[in-house]
Amino acid sequence: MDLLRKIDDGIGRLIRPVVVMIGLGVALMLVIGILSRSLLGAPVFGLEEIMLLAIMWFYMLGATLASREGSHLRADFVEVMTENAGIRRVAAILSTIISIFASLAFCYWATDFLSFSLSRGQSTPVFAIPFWVSQASVLVAAILLTAYLIRDLVVLLRGGMPARDAAEAKE
Repeated sequence: MDLLRKIDDGIGRLIRPVVVMIGLGVALMLVIGILSRSLLGAPVFGLEEIMLLAIMWFYMLGATLASREGSHLRADFVEVMTENAGIRRVAAILSTIISIFASLAFCYWATDFLSFSLSRGQSTPVFAIPFWVSQASVLVAAILLTAYLIRDLVVLLRGGMPARDAAEAKE
């Protein structure tokens, strides 16, 4: 279990700065694009395709971080309806199991999506960046989401609290 925690920490240390850098890069590209159009009267050639690629990875890696930390949106109506810890626990386990099946379906669809993209060999018009470069982010996010859901299920089955609940309990 210690090895898994080290891998998880490594993934967090790798993804967080990448997300920050991509976010700053996209903001900078947006400013450059706006200024070039408004001040120079000419767009920066190919800027939109680089931004699209970056935004796909930004969104998918951000979703991965949210899953890792348990900070994603949840619809916890059971927690509002009852204070019974047993019912809340069962609901959390059931929702996590359903989420695992959904994320496995996403993994399948993302794999199919990526293989279709690879078979077509399409690329962006300006820089000829293959479409699969941005579309691979969907598969990476789906795989990591599934891994974090499985982690959360194991924690719940052992009687612990998932990342978000543990963070809230510390506050």
